Amino acid sequence: MVRSDSGSWNVCDMHMMETLDRLFDFHGPDAKAIVWAHNTHVGDARYTDMARAGMLNIGQMAREQFWREGVVLVGFGSHHGSVIAGESWGAPMERMEVPDGRPGSWEDVLHQVGGDQLLIFKENPSDEMQKIRGHRAIGVVYHPEFESQGNYVPTILPRRYDAFLYTDETEALHPLHIEPEELNPPDLYPWGV
Repeated sequence: MVRSDSGSWNVCDMHMMETLDRLFDFHGPDAKAIVWAHNTHVGDARYTDMARAGMLNIGQMAREQFWREGVVLVGFGSHHGSVIAGESWGAPMERMEVPDGRPGSWEDVLHQVGGDQLLIFKENPSDEMQKIRGHRAIGVVYHPEFESQGNYVPTILPRRYDAFLYTDETEALHPLHIEPEELNPPDLYPWGV
């Protein structure tokens, strides 16, 4: 799933969690937060193949640390469409076509049951929903040509997320081209990270 070692992945997500902890400390006991991140960071790693690789993520740590406060993990997915991504880290962004979900994947199953939908998982999901199926991972780096052998994370969907927003077809973003020399970009714009 990740072409790096688990140590570097864990450092990244532990840093995200430490940042969240600091924000809560700063804003006080009534603070609430929304963490917007890729599914591989937000969905609980214990219900994917990440756990076997010794990886954890902010979704898992938030559930473990804040379960009393009512953490809700929301995932996203689609069957087909287009995205903006790059061929490698630091590569120029480009519009890429997303092929139909791989047969038997969560994206394929949700496509077969029909249409756009939001799934909210109850405490006792059906046996069919408890199955491990591939769940497509599209991030900053994406290779549509590897759909048949890669890009999918073995996932128990209702354990990884509390809710899942599915849309049958996605459309690539229309990026704003901000030139750092001409404008004062917002803090943390990608070249300032």
